[in-house]
Amino acid sequence: MPDGRPECHCVLDHDYGDRDRLDTFNLRTIVHIAQYGFSVVLVQPEEHTPGWVYSIGLWHSFRAPELAMFGGDVYEMEETLNTLGRRAAEGTAPRDGEILPEAARGHPASFRTVEPVWYRTAFPGAVSFYRRPPLPYLQVVWPDGNDLFPWQPGTTLDFRRTQPWLWLAPREHPEGPWATRLRPAPQPP
Repeated sequence: MPDGRPECHCVLDHDYGDRDRLDTFNLRTIVHIAQYGFSVVLVQPEEHTPGWVYSIGLWHSFRAPELAMFGGDVYEMEETLNTLGRRAAEGTAPRDGEILPEAARGHPASFRTVEPVWYRTAFPGAVSFYRRPPLPYLQVVWPDGNDLFPWQPGTTLDFRRTQPWLWLAPREHPEGPWATRLRPAPQPP
């Protein structure tokens, strides 16, 4: 930590002995980070689960929290993360618990710290790039049509299930498609 910033353990900052064997995903991520400071990964929807997007590189380049967004159109969420990533590059990264007006395509967004236990299933590309998480990840939570967040009174059960609640431990997470798709594998004792 010679420059006073927390250490980064990514494949750019440390040679893990496999640089000549990095896969296409990691090579593309490195190119995006070199060009833009970060990359946004799109995970396409499956039959019973919406897609999501997440950033890689905000921590490496700016020591800003990585960002993830779930449950909407992946291309619209990608646009939101790119906008928030550019703001982080300019020095205004979001913080846990913050609500930013108009951050999500003209609507407010709330930012919640993701529990590291979710990283391997939700952000496998970031785990591959950073190698030694945890590092800070914030979930960008979007509101319903009345600008209410999923945990607020007045939201419907269907809306509360549109996004995972990754700030909760898996045993506290509500049942539904997200809990099934993202459930972390049990760790050996």
